[in-house]
Amino acid sequence: MEGANYYAEQAVAYDRVGQYDAAIYFYTEAARQIYGSHPENLPESLRQVAEKYENRAQLLQYQRSQMVSSQTKSDSQINEERAEFLLNQALDNDEAKKFKEALTLYMEAVEFCLKCCDLSESEERKAKFRELATRALDRGEAIKRILNQIVDLPNVPTEELSNLQLLPAGNASTSEGKIETPNNKRKSRPVESYDEFELKVLACTTRINGISYVPFLEYDLNERFGYPVPFSDKHSLLQLSAKQKSKLKAWMRPDEFMSEPKVIDNIDSGTIKQTIISDCSFVASLAVSARYEKRHGTRLVTKIIYPQNRHGEPIYNPCGKYMIKFHLNGVYRKVIIDDRLPIGQHGELLCSYSKNKNELWVALLEKAYMKVMGGYDFPGSNSNIDLHALTGWIPERIAIRPNSSEFDASKVFEKLFTRFHQGHCLITLATGKISTAEQERTGLVDAHAYAVLDLRKFKDKRLLLVKNPWTHLRWKGRFSEKDLTSWTPEMRKALDYDPTSAQQFDDGVFWIDYESVCAFFDVFYVNWNPSLFPFTYALHSAWSAGVGPVKDLYTISENPQYYLEVNNKHDSASVWILLTRHITDKEDFADNKEYITILIYKSGKKVYLPFDPKPLFDGARINSPHYLCQFVIKDPGIQRYTLVVAQYEKSTTIYYTLRVYSSSEFKCGKIKVSYKFKKVETGKWEGKSAGGCGNGSSRETYKNNPIYHISLTDGSDDNDLLIDLRGPKQYSVGFEIFQVSSYRGRKIENRDSGSFRPGCTVLQMDSLPGGVYAIRPMTFLPGQEGPFILKVEASCDFTLKRVQ
Repeated sequence: MEGANYYAEQAVAYDRVGQYDAAIYFYTEAARQIYGSHPENLPESLRQVAEKYENRAQLLQYQRSQMVSSQTKSDSQINEERAEFLLNQALDNDEAKKFKEALTLYMEAVEFCLKCCDLSESEERKAKFRELATRALDRGEAIKRILNQIVDLPNVPTEELSNLQLLPAGNASTSEGKIETPNNKRKSRPVESYDEFELKVLACTTRINGISYVPFLEYDLNERFGYPVPFSDKHSLLQLSAKQKSKLKAWMRPDEFMSEPKVIDNIDSGTIKQTIISDCSFVASLAVSARYEKRHGTRLVTKIIYPQNRHGEPIYNPCGKYMIKFHLNGVYRKVIIDDRLPIGQHGELLCSYSKNKNELWVALLEKAYMKVMGGYDFPGSNSNIDLHALTGWIPERIAIRPNSSEFDASKVFEKLFTRFHQGHCLITLATGKISTAEQERTGLVDAHAYAVLDLRKFKDKRLLLVKNPWTHLRWKGRFSEKDLTSWTPEMRKALDYDPTSAQQFDDGVFWIDYESVCAFFDVFYVNWNPSLFPFTYALHSAWSAGVGPVKDLYTISENPQYYLEVNNKHDSASVWILLTRHITDKEDFADNKEYITILIYKSGKKVYLPFDPKPLFDGARINSPHYLCQFVIKDPGIQRYTLVVAQYEKSTTIYYTLRVYSSSEFKCGKIKVSYKFKKVETGKWEGKSAGGCGNGSSRETYKNNPIYHISLTDGSDDNDLLIDLRGPKQYSVGFEIFQVSSYRGRKIENRDSGSFRPGCTVLQMDSLPGGVYAIRPMTFLPGQEGPFILKVEASCDFTLKRVQ
């Protein structure tokens, strides 16, 4: 009740001086404090007080909405804006010599202006429409004369994906050594060019939640935005959450509830407000992006909103059509929306919005992202995923584990502190599971995302400035606005913060010390600027559910594998590898059952057994769409690696993008093996032939194991051979191979598959002379009966038959 009294006093004070936004907030908070966590047990007298506060908040909200509505423009003003926008769009196409599109827009502008002229009652307005129509008609007639002199055959209609370019066939420099460079200082693989298989992959993952989102190409900058009637997207009325449905009054366009709608006025993280949609990770992502734009003067997310003016700034479209460029399923894709937004019974927006009056960028970006995600009834995400979609920046997840040897708290803070102030990264925080009592005590929300707005150091103190996307409910512990003891005069001056003043209004922004972050938060989500790396490369591929075993615990021979050659010309080279699984269904986000990772080997050749050779990096399989591996190369010169895509319990075909970032030049591509011929034999250890490995009690019986002969028909002394033996997983299996004969008498030493391994073992042999070789498959212990599969691959033709 202490909290309820405080909020009620603040609400009444703000109400009396006409600061209604603050009053609405404090009345609502006072009611929430009274209801508490068990409203069903509330005494009737307190329930009446809470309802009184709720009713006052709703009345103020309604009065405020009515005040705004009365300031909206007349139909004639809106029509004039639409006519001018049509004319400007026509002029832009005209100047770009896109005469056909310009002519269409000019003629539509003429027709629209004449129609508006007839409907207008003001002579001044009529004259304005006639003047616009005359300008459009004169230029339209001029373009007709130009077009009459041009012989232009009609184009065959094409599906948008067909505009993607195929890579030149057999172009080694493109298909194997291709490098993308964000700063375009070096030659690179064209961003819009893909090989035929990549086109199929991108086509398969174009439909997300039933709607197609094609890759964003350069010609999409010419998207048409001008229409004589307001544009309506057939998918625009998104599925609403339960709370939205209960409050919805209508879907309305900005000119119906705003006096001077604009996309952006003054971008600021402090103006972003989350409402009743469960997308705190997305709103936190918008907040850190807005903070970055304001701090560094770089358009980060506002540049992805279209239409734009000649300066690349998004502009309000009175025709109601917008295009957003999101990084989805491996590439940038275009998302088309209209500007209809859900409005509540009291004129309030039922979606996130900017508290800057008449500003639309927050609501438009959220609507576009919710459209991709299947609707406003969003199942939830994390800021790594959301920021990657917004910016294309590299996602990294840093789990906060204070008692783990893998988490060096001081090292993490120093890295984030330095890189944040250099403008290299965006940071958000997320809580894990928090009990109701702990939430009340700390002021933190269970499983909630927060934006990190700043990191500071003062003497021995390390602090973070954090924002709750709800724009209320703050941290209550050390360095909160109520912790006046920690906020010494010296500290207040250093951080330019007055806790006494901050107590007057809860905007959801608070300082918290780093030790408390480590104690109460679960994870840092960090997205890194890809321009940190001068060399990048991406490929798009698929891994069929029917290829290879369900689990890759025993063999990875069927896993997708790629070579990586890094030319380290300096003291060290930094390499990051990002694996992104494409997601096309809302349920996949809600309950992601696919666990992915990247295994890295110091090889450059195909790897068959997961721990032979031992991997340099054996990443934990995680059910996030993104997995990031980072390592530093110290050895000079060309270093060769094998990258292996891995899954846990593969059940469905996955589509993915593999993207490599490096500080040094590199080559990357799919590993090609020299084995052109393959044969498979099935056999069985049973009875006498289950002879064991020749150690101990099986010393006399192991010779009874099955024997196969391989006859390499090539007379060359440079043949490659691969032998793959698979048996029951509960048995440790192995084999030996010895030479029977050689065409030219060249002898080789007997070999074996090494240590006996559960269920599977592999041996590669190079530079073998043509001739006959014997293979003896074995189990480690005698008497272990069961089937086995012997697979042999070779660079030359051969025969394989059982001789014992």
